[in-house]
Amino acid sequence: MASFDLIVIGSGPGGYVAAIRAAQLGLSTCVVEKDPFLGGTCLHRGCIPTKALLHTADLLQQAREGAKVGVVCGEVSLDLKAAHAHKRKVVTKNAKGIEFLFRKNKVSWVQGMGSLQGGGRVEVAKADGSRDTLSARFILLATGSRCGDLPHIHADGERIINSDHALELEQVPASVLVLGAGAVGMEFASIYSRFGARVTVVELLERVLPLEDADVSAEVARAFKKQGIEVHTGVNIDSVEADEKGVRATGRRGAEAVAFAAERLLLAVGRRAVTEGLGLDRAGVQLERGRVVVDSHYRTTAEGVWAIGDLIDTPWLAHVASAEGIHAVEHMAGANPPIINYRQVPNCTYCWPEVGSIGLTEAQARDGGRPVRTGSFPFSAIGKAAILNESGGFVKIVADAHDDEILGVHIVGPHATELIAEAEAAMRGELTVEELIRTIHAHPTLHEAIHEAAEAVHGAAIHI
Repeated sequence: MASFDLIVIGSGPGGYVAAIRAAQLGLSTCVVEKDPFLGGTCLHRGCIPTKALLHTADLLQQAREGAKVGVVCGEVSLDLKAAHAHKRKVVTKNAKGIEFLFRKNKVSWVQGMGSLQGGGRVEVAKADGSRDTLSARFILLATGSRCGDLPHIHADGERIINSDHALELEQVPASVLVLGAGAVGMEFASIYSRFGARVTVVELLERVLPLEDADVSAEVARAFKKQGIEVHTGVNIDSVEADEKGVRATGRRGAEAVAFAAERLLLAVGRRAVTEGLGLDRAGVQLERGRVVVDSHYRTTAEGVWAIGDLIDTPWLAHVASAEGIHAVEHMAGANPPIINYRQVPNCTYCWPEVGSIGLTEAQARDGGRPVRTGSFPFSAIGKAAILNESGGFVKIVADAHDDEILGVHIVGPHATELIAEAEAAMRGELTVEELIRTIHAHPTLHEAIHEAAEAVHGAAIHI
């Protein structure tokens, strides 16, 4: 029986990053992965392939509008086969990169389904039917999540699809009904609308991107409608019927009956933690509402077993899983890493327009009893945005009116998912709004909007 200091079950951005950090700290480490490749859902069925298709959609739209800035492309069309080839090339490159990092850091990995046996033992069921048993002082669970269904609506991979299926469509549907207006639903709506499908988004809650600041949600909804994407909020879908012609969904908005028809329905209603077959009961790992219970260092209720990422009740984001994995293995190795501050976790949605945010929304700050002062600045007043022909959106800063603390930053518009990095550094460094104002920003740049939004908090924006 092979023995290690650490066994990691799952090789997504939580598991593989944790394994490499553990090896750097001198722990002999083995990763157990059910797929024949490393990288997990994020790399193969989530973040990376989705953003590759979004990049194709971005370029397609820019080519269509090139004449506005003096670039005449002629007839522009989508080559979906080539788009998928680019996507697969990116995924393969990154997967091979993880394999290289494992070799460099002397991390072992075994393909198979890992399950806890108790007493620091993990059984690995391999594809050929054989089983091996490994042992370790520490075990880290990092099995992530899978696409979720609704109790009355299930993906069949044909007419009713989930994000896994949407990544592999060989033809662009004439019409797509997207059920769910969170990050996943809005990103695929952006992809397939620009690919040429007629897209309708339906959301149970009263606004799209319901976790974002209300002003951001409203701006994205306006932008989608301007692009020809139908957006319906406050709608509860009761039933879905599918046949060879397409899908018909019926439901209600309050007392009003509503119906929608499309060639395909995309279920974008959240994800479910992958806990099946892990042997959690056998090992004494406690679950609560489908998620593994952990302490602030990610230790479970079972001795020697940790859990991170989508298994636990923290934001289900790849970068969060990586941070949790590093924290967990540093704690295993005897270090004293700082507890993760989840108020400083950035959220990014790569729809068009992009959204990047960190910290409290205005409503959250007010509900928490903070004395709030806000400042907003539109990209329409930024020269670089005009140069890029992308002047929609704004930057909004939420601050404490008494001590000038930056409580949250919310960006919707061009390159928002990159611009949010400045806010990440500012909040981590506990900068005040005044200090952000005194930080000189290069001109012409998009991040001048952050500087002007900070000035607007103090009622002193220059360019509006």
